[in-house]
Amino acid sequence: MRFAIVNLGCKVNRVESDAITAALLAAGGSEAAPTDADLIVVNTCTVTGEAEKKTRKAVHRALRANGHARVVVTGCAAAIDAAGFEAMDPRVETAAKGALLEELAGRAVSTRPVLRVGGAFPTRVGIKVQDGCDNACTYCIVHVARGRAWSRDADEVIDEAVAYARAGVREIVLSGINLGSYCWGDLTLAGLLERLLAATADQATSGEPCVRFRISSIEPKDVGDDLVALLASAEGRVCRHLHLPLQSGSSKVLRHMARPYDAGEYCTLVDRLRAAVPELSLSTDVIVGFPSEGEDDFAATLDVIRQCAFSKIHVFPYSRREGTPAADRVDQVRPEIKADRARRLRELAFRLRSADRARRSGTSELVLVETAGKATTESYFEVEAPAGAVPGALVAVVLPTPPLAVQVPAK
Repeated sequence: MRFAIVNLGCKVNRVESDAITAALLAAGGSEAAPTDADLIVVNTCTVTGEAEKKTRKAVHRALRANGHARVVVTGCAAAIDAAGFEAMDPRVETAAKGALLEELAGRAVSTRPVLRVGGAFPTRVGIKVQDGCDNACTYCIVHVARGRAWSRDADEVIDEAVAYARAGVREIVLSGINLGSYCWGDLTLAGLLERLLAATADQATSGEPCVRFRISSIEPKDVGDDLVALLASAEGRVCRHLHLPLQSGSSKVLRHMARPYDAGEYCTLVDRLRAAVPELSLSTDVIVGFPSEGEDDFAATLDVIRQCAFSKIHVFPYSRREGTPAADRVDQVRPEIKADRARRLRELAFRLRSADRARRSGTSELVLVETAGKATTESYFEVEAPAGAVPGALVAVVLPTPPLAVQVPAK
């Protein structure tokens, strides 16, 4: 069987798509372009109204790719509206009815992706350790699509990580829908990481760095003292980089979002992290133009962002997602105002990223070589790889002074 995988959305989706790919390969399938495939799997996202539109466009493109392929739609959007997707075309199945997925991938989260020859899987490998979410932010429907939070067996996660380390993987990304809520018995995420560090400490070839672990994203309320201490003491084996969603710097807007912290609490956490881990690189998500956000609220967001000095900011103009409380609010922000605020925030984000990169000039970091000539630092900047460095290797690099930026990108 020739198959194509179309992946949309978050890092959890990427790990699940890799698992489905591995299951189909193990069953004798071969990857192909959508135009030549017998089966097209679309792994969907539905976190915002815009994501929902992109998902439906992706399914339409899959149907147009050729006239005979089965199209199996899985992921969050399929969980929310299976009937809607199946009504698009007789060839469309959803994961709940997809015999192929049940037979070959089952619960894809428990199917270990096989490292393929030739680097078809990236040098950085993800392990999904948690799924579901018990929060209910008013703009989000993922907790409906994914269900209640649950965690994978710690021994299963460790076995998978050890297998990757033995195969030569040098960076493993732990992912989850609400990763910081990981709990297996009395084991927290920090406890899981401690066990992972111990289990993989002897897997490196003599003279080479051990595998390192990266936390994909973690909610502010889930960053406990144990995790802060581990980041400070692990000497880079747990990357000193956190993606810590802010969403807004206005405490009023955060209340309307049903986020479980205010702006002051967030800034206090950042101060505590930077005091313990001075090398920390911090990225975040920010929603602009959420219902009720006034210019003073947006100004408060800019103030918090300057104070936190993020190294990277993902800017999301608010997109109404039907079925969420925020979509029904009458105080929606006009599109042109959202666009203007997104532009202004991206300009600030670009300046802060440039400043953080310049601050690191002359310091040494282990970089993961992605391809010949390209590498990613522990702090998540792209740099030039040393000549002759092999993709997948971790090598020490003194970060050069970056060239001066000549303009701020439009988007």
